[in-house]
Amino acid sequence: MIKSNFKNGVEFNLSTQADLVFLLLIFFMITSTLVSPNAIKLLLPNSSSKAATGRSFEVYIDENLDYAILQGKDLMAVEEENLNEEIESRLALENDDAAVVIRADKTVPVQNLVYVIDAVNNINELQGKQHKVILATSPKK
Repeated sequence: MIKSNFKNGVEFNLSTQADLVFLLLIFFMITSTLVSPNAIKLLLPNSSSKAATGRSFEVYIDENLDYAILQGKDLMAVEEENLNEEIESRLALENDDAAVVIRADKTVPVQNLVYVIDAVNNINELQGKQHKVILATSPKK
């Protein structure tokens, strides 16, 4: 009688699964660093005051004097001529005491900040609301 030296084992090789888990880990680490909450790079002015809380939406002004409004997680570019209408439509969705946060690069002239402040003040005057305007700053070092 001829005996066979081949036996069917019940072993499971984990080395391929470890490689797969390692590759998935690297993939998620790389993609998570690509997600940026602020898509516009700004150098904010410094301040030692505390940050404001409450319901608000953000208006961005970059160093090229381009305006953008944050909608959810997307930035929507806005022309200066349409700024009043866009802020008014956005404030219509918010509470009466919602705030508009201006995130402007520190090289932006004050006049461009005043455009946003005037738009909110006009809306408050016409609608009898009390929306606030907040200038976002970096912590003082």
